[in-house]
Amino acid sequence: MAPKVSKADKKIAYDKKLCNLLDEYTQVLVAVADNVGSTQLQNIRSALRGDSVVLMGKNTMMKRSIRIHSENTGNKAILALIDLLGNVGLIFTKGDLKEVTEEVAKFKVGAPARVGLVAPIDVIVPPGNTGLDPSQTSFFQVLNIPTKINKGTVEIVTPVELIKKGDKVGSSEAALLSKLGIRPFSYGLVVTKVYDNGSVFSPEVLDLTEDDLIVKFAMGVSMVTSLALAISYPTLAAAPHMFINAYKNVLAVAVATDYSFPLADKVKEYLADPSKFAVAVAAPVAAGSGAAPVAAAAKEEEKKEEPADESDDDLGFSLFD
Repeated sequence: MAPKVSKADKKIAYDKKLCNLLDEYTQVLVAVADNVGSTQLQNIRSALRGDSVVLMGKNTMMKRSIRIHSENTGNKAILALIDLLGNVGLIFTKGDLKEVTEEVAKFKVGAPARVGLVAPIDVIVPPGNTGLDPSQTSFFQVLNIPTKINKGTVEIVTPVELIKKGDKVGSSEAALLSKLGIRPFSYGLVVTKVYDNGSVFSPEVLDLTEDDLIVKFAMGVSMVTSLALAISYPTLAAAPHMFINAYKNVLAVAVATDYSFPLADKVKEYLADPSKFAVAVAAPVAAGSGAAPVAAAAKEEEKKEEPADESDDDLGFSLFD
């Protein structure tokens, strides 16, 4: 028979395990473990086995081990984990954070509505035949659920919001849901925070795609550019706009005065004779349009010539002359 391990030895072994994990891993998912059973937790551990380790424990012991380990190693970054600890589990991983989070989310199990439990979601009882005999109508009457008797069984007439999110489950609600065989809640490890080498952020960040990042980056550049232009402060983002605006000002001065430079001469030439500008615009259009406009012009010419031909054939006489 193996000797019984004392509580002190268990604490020492736990502390050593946690410290080893802190040394080996730089990525940690902090997951709430409310109403998660041991079997469910074992299934999660089995699914993540390979590049991830799930560690549960008392908050006080975790905080103490992290604080002492930080002092011994000089790693101040791991202190960010202390503020995240509550009724949580720590998932140390070397894999892709998004993939690990999605894998953990798969292991949710249905749970009945127990008395006194705070509802995580709204519970709506759907309409339809309940399969209960008429003697059970008292449950529905207490909860003000409209029913009717149909073929010897109780039938719910309309959908009813039985429990609202955040409300505690009462004895009547719990009894009715049990009789109807409804397990409205589901529980599992829920990732609430992500720790990555000293940085802490929300798991929603993992859902961002490259396109989302590009859009946000473009918005940031646009805001920096607008601010720089408004206060006339040169930045890489605003410099092209500043150069263009300065060139426009110089060009305006050249047009309004006798001062000139090669590019301003061309603008002055266009202003002096706008017809040149019209020719310059029309030429590329004609060159790029191909044979289609030529054919259209030929057809238009034919249309113009048709009335003349009819006039020549008629020679001023009617059909009956």
